Amino acid sequence: MNLELSAVWMRMQNLLQSFLVTIPNILIGLLVFVIFLGIARLASNAVSSVAGRAGQPRGIALVFSRIVSWLVLAVGVLVALTVIFPTLTAASLFGALGVSGVAIGFAFKDIFQNLLAGLLILVTRPFRIGDQIVSGDHEGVVEDIQVRATLLRTYDNRRVVIPNSELYTNRVTVNTAYPQRRLSVTVGIGYGDDIAAARALILKTLGGLDGLLTDPAPSVLVKELGDFSVNLDVRFWIDPPIRKEAVEAQDGVLEAIRNALPAAGFDLPFPTQQLLLHDQTEATDGDRTRQREGWPARRNNPQSRQQLQREAQETAQEQPQPDATAS
Repeated sequence: MNLELSAVWMRMQNLLQSFLVTIPNILIGLLVFVIFLGIARLASNAVSSVAGRAGQPRGIALVFSRIVSWLVLAVGVLVALTVIFPTLTAASLFGALGVSGVAIGFAFKDIFQNLLAGLLILVTRPFRIGDQIVSGDHEGVVEDIQVRATLLRTYDNRRVVIPNSELYTNRVTVNTAYPQRRLSVTVGIGYGDDIAAARALILKTLGGLDGLLTDPAPSVLVKELGDFSVNLDVRFWIDPPIRKEAVEAQDGVLEAIRNALPAAGFDLPFPTQQLLLHDQTEATDGDRTRQREGWPARRNNPQSRQQLQREAQETAQEQPQPDATAS
């Protein structure tokens, strides 16, 4: 069977000729895009410089410089496409973008939401780069506030990427929002100890520690009457309020109090429990028809030890005493 290849060959020649004709347009389009790359870099540096001179935080300057750079690059891509494909006019291109805008909006809804949340975070500044924050189960230092997400470095040197919309809509604790921070530890003393004397000793001990502020001064309050101890809430202030200072301050306070209280005769009680069986308690506790612990009632209730001792005494009193003169 003879195959007619002339039509195929002619089609390939036309495609090759069209490609060769398009090569100059491709080169010019790439050159235009490279020029816009340089313009985008210059615009980004200019925005960063202006934001820095205006006293804006580094995060705001960084994000807005990125946005300007992306806008310039988007214009560069459109111009390069119109150069490479002369039949593609700006009107048709924007018309196609308008038709597909709804689909793009639904597809990139989360990205646009995070972008807007990131801009609002940078404008309202609830926290800044370098702050130590707590968001949900994550705690660490804010390394960067990007357009889509915020980078958090945890204290065990791991990176957590948190979407900006989550940070903007949920609760965030900023530990370094203020120059000073109050910490507290709980210390238990015995019920027989003097609370006022223990308070005075703890305050004296805290006064000799480095890293604690004297204004505001430390304080000691009775927190609760626990099961086996009187719990005292020891409060003190530190500056700066960073994680390292907080951990070291708590460590020093607990160690100093642990050494000072027993040396002065105060008790640091351990948890204790006392278990009593029914025959070791009151007579009514051994009576299952009257007790309230939920035991099933029965008729032959075991007698308690008190009842047994009382009956033994009564029996001993009823027995006749031997006559000493009988012999």
